[in-house]
Order: sequence, then C-alpha cells, then structure tokens
Amino acid sequence: PYDPQRIVILDMASLDILDALGVGNRVVGTASTSLDYLQTYINEDIPTVGTIKEADLEAVMACEPDVIFIGGRLASSYDALSEIAPVVYLSTDTEVGVVESVRENATTIASMFGLEEKVDELMADFDARITALKEFAANKTAIVGMCTSGSFNVLGNDGRCSIIGKEIGFNNIGIDANIDTSTHGNEASFEFIVQKAPEYIFVMDRDAAIGTDGAKLAQDIMENQLVMGTDAYKNGNIIYLEHPAVWYTAEGGIQALDIMLSDLEANLLV
Repeated sequence: PYDPQRIVILDMASLDILDALGVGNRVVGTASTSLDYLQTYINEDIPTVGTIKEADLEAVMACEPDVIFIGGRLASSYDALSEIAPVVYLSTDTEVGVVESVRENATTIASMFGLEEKVDELMADFDARITALKEFAANKTAIVGMCTSGSFNVLGNDGRCSIIGKEIGFNNIGIDANIDTSTHGNEASFEFIVQKAPEYIFVMDRDAAIGTDGAKLAQDIMENQLVMGTDAYKNGNIIYLEHPAVWYTAEGGIQALDIMLSDLEANLLV
C-alpha cells in the first residue's frame, strides 16, 4: 500500500530503515529488541507483537496494521500474516552484497512513502568507507567466525558477517566455497585455526548478541593456548566485533550498516 499510516514491524532492519527515513511515528506494533538505537520504539505506547522469530498473530491483528514488515526468520509466517494485512518481506542477499541489499531494501521501503530521493542521502558515505576498508584488506587473509555455546563456528561469504570477505575483501580462508555456512556456520577446532594461520580473526559473539544467560564471553573462548600461539593473536589482530547484536539481528539496516563499518574501522583504520 502507498503511504501506509499504521505499520507493524517484525524485522529490525526494516525498522532501522523506517526510522532513518523519518516515518517511524507510524509504527503501531513492533518485535522486541535490545538494540540501543531502536529503543524509542520499545515503550508502553507501542505494543510488542512478538519477536523477529515468532509473531503473536492476535497482537498483530489488534494493531489493525495497513502493512507488516518481516525478515528471513519469519518467512514461514508470510501466509498467516498476509491474512491480516499486506506483508513486505525483505532480506539481505549475499550475492549482491550487504551494502547493495541495504540500498535496494531502503529504496523499496522509501518508494512506499515517496521518499526515494532520501535513500541516496542516507547511503552517501558508505561507498567511500568501504573503499578505505578495502584498501586495508587487500591481500590479507582472515578467518571469520561466531562464538556460540562455547564453540567457534567459521562463517563463509554466504551469510552472517559476509561483508568482511565479500565487500571489504579479506581473503576468507576459513571455509570451503562449496560449503553452506549461511545460518550458524560450521563448528571448527582451534587446531584448524592454527593450521590455517590467518593474519586476522574476526569474532562475533552470538551469545552476547541474543543475551544467553551464563554464556562464556567470546574472548574467554578464543584466548586459549592454541589461538594465543598464532600470529593473529601475537599481532593484536583478533577483532571482536563490538556490537554483535547488530551483526546478528539487524544486518540490512542503514544505521546497522553504519555501526558494522564503525566496528571494523575502529579496529583496522586506527
């Protein structure tokens, strides 16, 4: 629908874009989130209608939305939600890359409000920032991974954190190109990291991202005797992504992209 007045959000990247476009005041229901920059939407005036993984259909219906936004985790609920209101399903396409996905999704959302021109303004400095990071990453090897439940899972260029290998251009040596790592990656031993000997190791703490009670910190998992013997550790090149909740739950938003690039810049371009 064009110019919808009542919006229900079950995807943080879409909420991020709506907020950046200045139409967040039309949100009448949202999924719960711990993301700092979206906390203005978590209040007693805006009902919580589920999570990014599970919608409360009755709560959604009670909001009487003109449109509902969902992401990949709720794809299976598309039909059920469509019975309540038109559903816009947006996701990040690793084939075209995170930056282009953000641009395309922001343009799709902006077109619903006649705000297409604002997208270029919001995306203006991303290309230059990517270029600066690319120049740094040229010819450097890396393993990209995620700590979860006490283990380290390697990630490829087909899912989470793919921007590091695909667009920033680190040579991601942690994964075979033919192996699917798009969800939670593949568990790897620390001997594997030693054997691969990457110049850089990028670590996203999934347990911190989703607030797992009692979980070990990524740093406690990674800084063991084996990893501490690597050149990556000795040279101070283990990069703990500072905002894991953004990387894990909100990749695809304009403000999220800004934060993700800042996490890399703070560690690499100092």
